[in-house]
Amino acid sequence: MHPTLRTRLCELAEIDVPIVQTGMGWVAGPRLVAATSNAGALGILAAATMDLAEMEKAIAEVKSRTTRSFGVNIRSDAPDAKERIAVLIREKVKVASFAQAPKQDLIKQLKDEGLVVIPSIGARRHAEKVAAWGVDAVLVQGHEAGGHVGQIASTVLIPQICDTVDIPVIAAGGFFDGRGLVAALAYGASGIAMGTRFLLTSDSAVPESIKRTYLDVATTVVSTKVDGVPHRVLRTEFVDELEKTSALMSLPKAALNGFKFRKLTGLSWKDLITEGLAMKKSSELSWGQVLMAANTPMLLKATMVDGKAEAGVMAGGQVVGVINDLPSCAELVTRIVAEAEATLKRLGA
Repeated sequence: MHPTLRTRLCELAEIDVPIVQTGMGWVAGPRLVAATSNAGALGILAAATMDLAEMEKAIAEVKSRTTRSFGVNIRSDAPDAKERIAVLIREKVKVASFAQAPKQDLIKQLKDEGLVVIPSIGARRHAEKVAAWGVDAVLVQGHEAGGHVGQIASTVLIPQICDTVDIPVIAAGGFFDGRGLVAALAYGASGIAMGTRFLLTSDSAVPESIKRTYLDVATTVVSTKVDGVPHRVLRTEFVDELEKTSALMSLPKAALNGFKFRKLTGLSWKDLITEGLAMKKSSELSWGQVLMAANTPMLLKATMVDGKAEAGVMAGGQVVGVINDLPSCAELVTRIVAEAEATLKRLGA
């Protein structure tokens, strides 16, 4: 492999290629994570939609499928975050991934136990804060990404963050091939992270009918009607109808979905209220937005697990418009590396 592709991220996470599969809720299960890691990249298990017992079982399954490094994504504001972190430490998981950075004491605890801490961020001030707290790297997500997004494009945000912090930066939002990997490295990043591209592989457990929908639907929309904050999803009839729904009509449905998610994850009412308070504080949300946030897990589950395209939402990045196949993770990673090497050769690197 071209030496340029052996970056700080490879050394930090003990992987062969600087590519990360993001911890997509209901999508990044043991099969996809292990396949990604076996391909030499970093697979990240999505544990935020699992209860503690399910997370432990999923980690065990990943370890039964691969001996390579992998990560686990959890929510730092979850009521049982400390218990989850204890599991990560006990199971010697290589990377602790967070949608929002945990407090400094938890970061220190994880690092003292040999784990690599990588939170996702979407603004320069967030990068500065978590770098000062001691995280090992940051995953920087631009506006092109699927799921929750900020307003700054990857092409502007990534070089800005690279100029701000001296820890490895993982670029996310709009990446799907080897040319993008080389572009990210040129900006100063140490690798790329991809969600939609890994979702659309043969190793992904997402129902085939939903994968076909992704391949057929070429456009996305950023909606606030899913969970109260900007969320990039595929533009479907269901989403169009959701956009027309008034807040007054949306809130009761969101509350019902919140009750369903509480039952599914085993959260007590006390935990649910505690989580809502933490979300309100950490994300500066209104109570209406907190209630709407209960929509997300169940609307995503309807498609990603149950295969009901007509009854849920499909988070997806803008790259969905240029993806037209379902390779295995091994085929995808090999292709991206080959494309990156060809691009470097063309540039005379």
